[in-house]
Amino acid sequence: LFMFSIALSTYVVSSTHSSLKNKQGLPIFNQIISWTTLGKHLAFQTLSISYLTSLTMIVTLLLRYEALFPLVLSGLMLVWIQMEQEALQHYGLSLKPKLAVFNFAYATDITQFRQLHLDDIRRSFFFVFFIVTAFFGTGNIASVNSFDPASVYCFLTVFSPFMMGGLLLLKVVIPFVLVSCAFEAVQVTTQLSSKSLFLIVLVISDIMALHFFFLVKDYGSWLDIGTSISHYVLVMSLTIFMMLMNGLAQLLTAKRLELSRRTKHHST
Repeated sequence: LFMFSIALSTYVVSSTHSSLKNKQGLPIFNQIISWTTLGKHLAFQTLSISYLTSLTMIVTLLLRYEALFPLVLSGLMLVWIQMEQEALQHYGLSLKPKLAVFNFAYATDITQFRQLHLDDIRRSFFFVFFIVTAFFGTGNIASVNSFDPASVYCFLTVFSPFMMGGLLLLKVVIPFVLVSCAFEAVQVTTQLSSKSLFLIVLVISDIMALHFFFLVKDYGSWLDIGTSISHYVLVMSLTIFMMLMNGLAQLLTAKRLELSRRTKHHST
């Protein structure tokens, strides 16, 4: 069903581009499909459905080669989750039966959580790295004015700055949502408290902010001064933004996801 949705979104983008190129306007069918796809993303809250609906939505919002970035990013996030599960087995940590089920419920028994290990620093670093990668993936928030408005033509063609701006911001946020949901899944599979793991993320972010703080200049050209200050403010804002994305990921993954897993029966 969701593969059909992705194919349908691809058709909508191609059909809309051809229609606008022939100066025939935006087909009403394409507009209905686009807005339905946007609303469908808010109706489901499991990890796999969030990923697939995000991909469907971003195919509608992106143009040409840009759509490859979230596709590759999603595949990389799934590989990351699988890698963390394999790492637990490699280091001899027992995989409890609950690891076959991603239980994102808020009322989780704290006795199931473990203590921090050195590997958790790697997991937190990967999260920060992927967040920065997502920031510069499809055009970052610092260059919203350089975005091509053609990416929202599947939704509307009448000039509406607030509506177009909201859709463009949504286009930027979707990669962050993918990374945050994957990080939440890593936290569940590694049996670690999200608070403990995110505190490591904040420490890494503070180190980055401290680095850029010492690079702030009060001499030279106004361009150099402004650039150094903007880098520091950007890193500080990214720390707050990651906290918001972490809360959003918990909201989007607040349900239960059953993973397909074959059970081997041994004869006695």
